[in-house]
Amino acid sequence: MNVQTTVVFADLFGSTGVFESLGNAKATQAVTEATAWVANKFTANGGRVVKLLGDGVLATFDHSPDAIATVVDIQRSYQLRLAKLPPQLCMPLRIGVVRGDVVLVDDDCYGDAVNTASRLSELTGPHQIWVNDQAIENSPERNDVHYRLLGPITIRGRSEPCTVYQIEWKEEQNSEYFTIQNPANLDALKSGDILGGQIVLSYNDIKQTFHAFEMPIHLGRMRKLDMVVNDPRVSRTHARIEWRNGSFQFVDESSYGSWIRFAGGGSDLMLRRAECVLHGKGQVALGTSFLDPTAPVVAYSVS
Repeated sequence: MNVQTTVVFADLFGSTGVFESLGNAKATQAVTEATAWVANKFTANGGRVVKLLGDGVLATFDHSPDAIATVVDIQRSYQLRLAKLPPQLCMPLRIGVVRGDVVLVDDDCYGDAVNTASRLSELTGPHQIWVNDQAIENSPERNDVHYRLLGPITIRGRSEPCTVYQIEWKEEQNSEYFTIQNPANLDALKSGDILGGQIVLSYNDIKQTFHAFEMPIHLGRMRKLDMVVNDPRVSRTHARIEWRNGSFQFVDESSYGSWIRFAGGGSDLMLRRAECVLHGKGQVALGTSFLDPTAPVVAYSVS
């Protein structure tokens, strides 16, 4: 049976590293406890848990406002839960929410909305929530929750890009950064994939433009790399940028990590042997965080 519903996919980020460091028995217990906690949250808030998929949970909600209120509550509660766990068990959540048609077969569901929610969960970074435009149509902003337009993003298997918003759920963030763009700007964005085309990288006096067909490119201390950042805190080959499914993907390969800061507000995203999608404009601090005024910072712009 084909029905309109809101699909939520919640995924534990970094579970592979937990298995490598703790072994199968302890890691399986940690992942099972975390996914069971998420599933119970969905159920307690009126959602239907469809299935648990290893380190992920698939659920559906009849109404989008209920789904969005639930995932915000989950991220906030999960932050408190993580604070009580040892660092080696830290597996942040990343969540995709999509409103659309699904096909119900027995106790399972299939369709474009399911696939898209799963892909958004994979593309977003740790602690983040990405939603499609249909999911927020009837979900007004609250004083403590804001939607930031990311624009059309190409999803593998879909002929048309999906217009995506990021939910800014951390209560201390300033609402002035997250005003939804006016309809004229949104119509312009919908004409193409905002993540497509080219990426411009700037470091000190160096400014370089790279096109999708030139990917992957590499950043680091080695002279032969595409973008050279000569700083002792930067690894020889620190990171690479790939073109994957219509998106520029930043992949950290370093010893000390990278910090991503997106223009327009939001929390800095720390990556260590992890990856995220680069969208719009922003900065990347290599080897040390933005708290260090001497940090080597590469600015980027996707167009």
